[in-house]
Amino acid sequence: MTTKIPTVTLNDGVKIPVYGFGTFRIPADGSTYKAVREALDLGIRHIDTAVAYFNEAEVGKAVRESGIPREEIFVTSKLWLQDYGYEAAKKGIETSLRKLGLDYMDLYLIHQPYGDVPGAWRAMEEAKAEGKIRSLGVSNMTPKIWNQFVPQFKTMPFVNQVEFNPYYQQQEIRKIMAEHDVKLEAWGPLGQGNANLLKDPVITKIADAHGKNAGQVILRFEVQEGIIVFPKSTKPERIKSNMDFFDFELTESEMNEMRGLDTGKGVHNPDNEGVAEFLLANYDVHAND
Repeated sequence: MTTKIPTVTLNDGVKIPVYGFGTFRIPADGSTYKAVREALDLGIRHIDTAVAYFNEAEVGKAVRESGIPREEIFVTSKLWLQDYGYEAAKKGIETSLRKLGLDYMDLYLIHQPYGDVPGAWRAMEEAKAEGKIRSLGVSNMTPKIWNQFVPQFKTMPFVNQVEFNPYYQQQEIRKIMAEHDVKLEAWGPLGQGNANLLKDPVITKIADAHGKNAGQVILRFEVQEGIIVFPKSTKPERIKSNMDFFDFELTESEMNEMRGLDTGKGVHNPDNEGVAEFLLANYDVHAND
């Protein structure tokens, strides 16, 4: 039996499932294909990949061979900062489509917001107009970076994908995004396996009250906050367990308790000096071209 996952509507009218499947750090050795097929079999219809995950080809193969109509699956990929600038981004978009083996991507993001972001965005806007991308978004944009780049865009982003979990609730950027009805997607929605988060007494108390586990309570909280989530796992039982939070709701009192866990700090600060240089040195998406 598959789970029916609700959708939210982006500010361009495109519907996006609130729960998806992330593929970061799943190897392209058949593991990504297998995990995505299992996720699709369980009813997940939102798959998140990226050029810098090096597994677009396996994601696309799993989507194509799933037997599910293409229009029922929401596929996200992301442009890497090696391919920023107008001409480079045009090629990067075509490369993603070729590796995925798809005619279009449902959502395409600026993965790391450094360098010629406006030039890359122009290429993405053109690709959207040509039907190659349905929705456009950004990732890892802090208020400082948002204010640097977004005023230069002709099209407002529809999504900003950032680190988010109960310990890091991104209050400042959420206020800016809310002014334009830009949706927040959470990477690391379970704190990337932070044992302290999963054992937090506030969360475990709420979990016990609902007969759920800590991960399910965290994901329930995030979705009720209007966040789009995609936890990652390669284990079918964990994928299935992670999805099991659509049959209960947190009370307003419980939501406020969860909001009170925010520390305002995460593991990644995109505003730090040297981030772009580090990423370029460690992720060469053209090494095997």
